Amino acid sequence: MRSYSLIAPAKINLHLEIIGDRPDRYHELAMVLQGIDLADQIDINANGTDQFRLHCDHPEVPADESNLAYKAAKLMAQEFPDAFEQYGGANIAIHKHIPVGAGLAGGSTNGAAVLVGLDLIWGLGLTQGELQDLAARLGSDVPFCIAGGTAIATGRGEQLSPLPGLDSLYAVLAKYRSLSVSTAWAYQTYRKQFGDSYPPIAATGSVPGTTPPKQRAHAGEIVSAIMQHDGAKIGKLLHNDLEKVVLPAYPQVTELRETLQQFNPLGAMMSGSGPTVFALAESQKEAEYLQQQIQAALPDPDLQTWVTRFRAGGIQIV
Repeated sequence: MRSYSLIAPAKINLHLEIIGDRPDRYHELAMVLQGIDLADQIDINANGTDQFRLHCDHPEVPADESNLAYKAAKLMAQEFPDAFEQYGGANIAIHKHIPVGAGLAGGSTNGAAVLVGLDLIWGLGLTQGELQDLAARLGSDVPFCIAGGTAIATGRGEQLSPLPGLDSLYAVLAKYRSLSVSTAWAYQTYRKQFGDSYPPIAATGSVPGTTPPKQRAHAGEIVSAIMQHDGAKIGKLLHNDLEKVVLPAYPQVTELRETLQQFNPLGAMMSGSGPTVFALAESQKEAEYLQQQIQAALPDPDLQTWVTRFRAGGIQIV
């Protein structure tokens, strides 16, 4: 029986801008996404049955049909019934290192790894683009998790344009273990508070003949800094619209961000819908110093911190 172990990296947002509403009621977004070395490991092996069996070593991760990894397996079975009939299902084991409910695409990257793993086990030979098309049906972050690296993401986050890699930079991540923020709540609250300022749907570029969101977005400066590999400028240009609603509602996240900022990183920001906050550094030594400073300033046993490096690629075979 074929088996594979895959590295499934997390991601952070360096830029998250909400352009407006789409006809499908998702938000039109302009983002810069960055993969990091903090990663889960997914072990997947053919089991010769007509079932997918999912296990995770983290008690808070569901091992049922609500898990994106399981949804990814079922999608592959639906799309490639001949391969499913020939090779059967698989046992999928998730070894969790990415914190749960952290806004770091942990569930999405697990789903992406299952798509890649079954492609390998079933010998389908899918291209990266074909895998990303499948991934987009599972969730907005899943296509990015396939390729990883550094990318501009538009649409609802599934339309990707690669950027030069930034694997020389480091990040310190900080999150309270017991704190989570609902992504749906964050976007819905943003719509309630700022929806009056949205342009008409036709102006978001979601329909033919309208202005593409890349031309309307304000990510140009940080993209230019990435092209120049200017870490100091990247840090100054970090931007996340969702901070406008999450920080006032979650004072612990605000405190984390402000505390990290006190120690003069390249920049500090909340990632995605939170509650993880990150600070950028130009070396592992600087990142470890920041980690020590935040731990000393906020000596709370509920606070988790990680030092991680920016990553050039996505799902990878061990």
